[in-house]
Amino acid sequence: MTPPAVAELVQIDLSPRRPVRKPDWLKAKAPGGETFHNLKKLAREQHLHTVCESAQCPNIGECWNQKAATFMMLGNLCTRRCGFCAVPKGKPEPIDFDEPRRVAYAVAQLGLSHAVITSVNRDDDNVGSARCFAEVVRQIRLQSPGTRVEILTPDFQGNPESLRIVVEARPEILNHNIETVPRLYRIAKSGGRYERSLEFLHKAKQMAAEAGREQVTKTGIIVGLGEEMHELLTVFRDLAERKVDILTIGQYLRPSRDHLVLQRFYTPDEFAFLKHEALAMGFRHVESGPLVRSSYHAQEQAESTGLA
Repeated sequence: MTPPAVAELVQIDLSPRRPVRKPDWLKAKAPGGETFHNLKKLAREQHLHTVCESAQCPNIGECWNQKAATFMMLGNLCTRRCGFCAVPKGKPEPIDFDEPRRVAYAVAQLGLSHAVITSVNRDDDNVGSARCFAEVVRQIRLQSPGTRVEILTPDFQGNPESLRIVVEARPEILNHNIETVPRLYRIAKSGGRYERSLEFLHKAKQMAAEAGREQVTKTGIIVGLGEEMHELLTVFRDLAERKVDILTIGQYLRPSRDHLVLQRFYTPDEFAFLKHEALAMGFRHVESGPLVRSSYHAQEQAESTGLA
């Protein structure tokens, strides 16, 4: 058996490599403009983080200029060390339970019709994390009536109380990312479990149904980490069996030399193929493309389902 310390080295590439030139279809417009800077100023004034910045999202210029931003709660330090993610890792500060109010204020100031809220992993306090998600839903409903709320949550380490709290908050969309294929979980999604994420999405639907309502669920996966096409299709089938409504598929872009090595770029035709196959399995909406991220075109995704 490979010692854990050796296995972790898979995440780091120390060999000299020529920079891989990005294909033309991966070029995004540089961020800038008045709306972009105003949103950035608002986030700073309210001491808020956005996943757009922390995760180095390539769509930040496009989305922010359309007043679409994904706010990231529970600080800016993640307790996990996923091999693909650019969000800073470390020991976080205590949870700031006033943060949901400030996020809701920013949502109201921006006049958003669809708000996406995510967070770092806080394995040190899963129930407290869930309570923050529930409170941000409540605060947005209070400060910005009519705004549709999408929350993108961690798996809370499978804690059933945490899942109950977020489901009972009744967000229009409950998103939890599957991220990659089961074979790559050990090196790509530190602390995550494939079956646990599937169960999270399944139980969210189940809990809502028991309460007499429908919960729209969503998940996302990144490609280019070394997975095979047949593995992706198997994951899609697993998700479809659990009645997940929305699926996003995007290209992995290596944040730094300390992250997993990019194995290959998928072509637009391959993204189109994946979308076609996923739709045939029963998803209500599939967003598939090189620059797609979980919250990319989130409002359009929700509207296209007819469910949110």
